[in-house]
Amino acid sequence: MTLAALPDLAALADLYDVFLVDQFGVLHDGTAPYPGAVEALAALKDAGRGVVLLSNSGKRSAANERRLLGLGFRPGSWDLFLSSGEVAWRRLAGDLGTPAVPPGTRCLLLARDDDLSAVEGLGLALVERGEEADVVLLAGSRGDVLPMERYRDLLRPAAEAGVPCLCTNPDKIMLTPSGPAFGAGRIAEAYADMGGPVTWIGKPFPEIYRVALAAMGNPSPGRVVAVGDSVEHDIAGAKGAGVRAALVRSGVLADLAEADLADLCRRHGAAPDHVLPAFRWRATGA
Repeated sequence: MTLAALPDLAALADLYDVFLVDQFGVLHDGTAPYPGAVEALAALKDAGRGVVLLSNSGKRSAANERRLLGLGFRPGSWDLFLSSGEVAWRRLAGDLGTPAVPPGTRCLLLARDDDLSAVEGLGLALVERGEEADVVLLAGSRGDVLPMERYRDLLRPAAEAGVPCLCTNPDKIMLTPSGPAFGAGRIAEAYADMGGPVTWIGKPFPEIYRVALAAMGNPSPGRVVAVGDSVEHDIAGAKGAGVRAALVRSGVLADLAEADLADLCRRHGAAPDHVLPAFRWRATGA
């Protein structure tokens, strides 16, 4: 399998009107922007392209935007930030055509950084044990500091009781300052293995794409490209949504050999339409 390479983001911008851009692994590594990413995102917006930042973050959109601004990204460099946590919050609030979760529902929330944005304003009653929960909201992983068995022990009573789980961050691997660690998606898989029902919200699942494209006026799919670093989430999700896909060779696949990347695409049944070496507006030396 030969993957079509482009030198930089400027070349990709000549081909599409609307960009759905992943953040972790494309714009930054969780602690700092990738070289040239701040300037590239601003240049893309300055070129008149529609820009949606589409993220598998269990935190709501505003919390993610504050993070980006704190990392040095420029205000106005995107039209919309849409996280899976935001989509889940709207779903729980009854804003996406689904019934709202009744106030007082007992919720076991698993998140990073003590973030409560996933439940703020919903009137849920937070609990700390699986056997107390009416619903499990899996918004993030602390897999860099907690072992998987700790999560299994916490969640087993809820899973065995058939308590519904919403996984609002389907990523199986996350980038942390101490290196890659298992993400919330792995915890959700463990929950399902123990017999618990899981609803997945975020890439590659279709709901987040429907919400994003509707917010941009439902442009022609052939004029939309999703830019990401994961075949399993970004590329497969884009293909499932009927839009084009560009893989950035940074993030979780930065060191993967070309043959292994081609095999990964075959296993997930999704190949990018374009490959970029990095999220830079112009290639070095161009």
